[in-house]
Amino acid sequence: MRATTDDPAPDTPEPVPEPPKPHPHPITGAERIEALDVLRGVAVLGILLMNVQSFGSLNSAYMNPALKGVPGGSELWLWITTHVLADTKFITLFSFMFGVGIAVFADRLAARGRKPAGLHYRRMGWLWLIGMLHGYLLWYGDILVSYAVCGAVVYLLRRLRPRWLLLIGSVMIVVPSLGMAGFAAAVPHLPPEALEGMAEGWTPGESAIADEIAAMRGGWLDQMPHRALHTLMMQTVVHLFFVAWRSGGLMLIGMAALKTDVITAARSRRFYVTMLVVGLVVGLPLIAVGIVQNYQHGWEAPYSMLTGMQFNYWGSLGVAAAYLAIVMLMVRSRALPALRARLTAVGRLAFSNYLGQTLICTTIFYGHGLGLFARTERWHDLLIVLAVWAVQLVVSPWWLARFRFGPMEWAWRSLTYWERQPLRRVAG
Repeated sequence: MRATTDDPAPDTPEPVPEPPKPHPHPITGAERIEALDVLRGVAVLGILLMNVQSFGSLNSAYMNPALKGVPGGSELWLWITTHVLADTKFITLFSFMFGVGIAVFADRLAARGRKPAGLHYRRMGWLWLIGMLHGYLLWYGDILVSYAVCGAVVYLLRRLRPRWLLLIGSVMIVVPSLGMAGFAAAVPHLPPEALEGMAEGWTPGESAIADEIAAMRGGWLDQMPHRALHTLMMQTVVHLFFVAWRSGGLMLIGMAALKTDVITAARSRRFYVTMLVVGLVVGLPLIAVGIVQNYQHGWEAPYSMLTGMQFNYWGSLGVAAAYLAIVMLMVRSRALPALRARLTAVGRLAFSNYLGQTLICTTIFYGHGLGLFARTERWHDLLIVLAVWAVQLVVSPWWLARFRFGPMEWAWRSLTYWERQPLRRVAG
């Protein structure tokens, strides 16, 4: 019989409304993992050991220490020290940690019932824009644009199992090495004009050097043509043939390390000690052989541009792994609490500190500031690095005692979530 409007309602339970999904919000202090922040702090401080050479010297001098003649005395030993301990090691950790950050961001949003893709790509979009402004307006060595592009791609692979992340990341790291080897094999068959162009880029003539010095010691507008040209090269040639492969691969390996608890200091002491020993035993001899080989070849192109770079390219991975192990052992043992606290603060403000280094160093070296470009020796640069480190190790914890985020972290988060984030800490 057909039911009428007077028939009783069926005996079914009332629908229970689903609880509202929590609004996405930035990671708070209570949610952070100390080991990640400490390692990020070590990375952002360490990269200045190499970046200071890019700020203060000729573009070609960054890769070619023999631009003004093969160094000797204290200059030689300072170059060897920074080459062995810093060159490519800290940017390796920085790239590694960027991949970890992508995974942490996505996982925590997903755990709150949110879909992270939209926020992630908005986050990368704003990072790309900030990087463009950083590169073209301040310093051609910007890495943020490349990271934003790589981050947009590696995000798609974040759910893979650790072994696949590790495998794909490792294959990506091999690509630039194979490219350099292939180019080196082709050198005997290149026309003379191509070889001359390589040599000019590696060891520019006096006129090109004078033009670069004049530009960087000039006002901000005088610097623009040189800065724009090299920024464009960084975002195209350097990115496509080198940074995208190595940095993207390291980001994937960082994700794998997060999934296997390598990066959270949760593995055994024996594991990290083994990583430390193996990293140094593999990395340091490779780098040392590279130094000897480059000196034997007189730091001449094309050998040092291609084959000579391979030793540090691979050796840096071992030394970076050793640094990672040292940080994990320090966090596990709760050693050096005061230093750990300061490094944690520097790591939590890594974005602000990275751009802060640019503001400080461009003011010191470029013509709109003190104009010390190409006027300092390596030991001067080291003193500048130590001074910047001291400032950031002091200011970072001071800032976080009063504010929830660094200024750039706050701006990036507010733009990502499209909502102004609270900045000041509430007393009590």
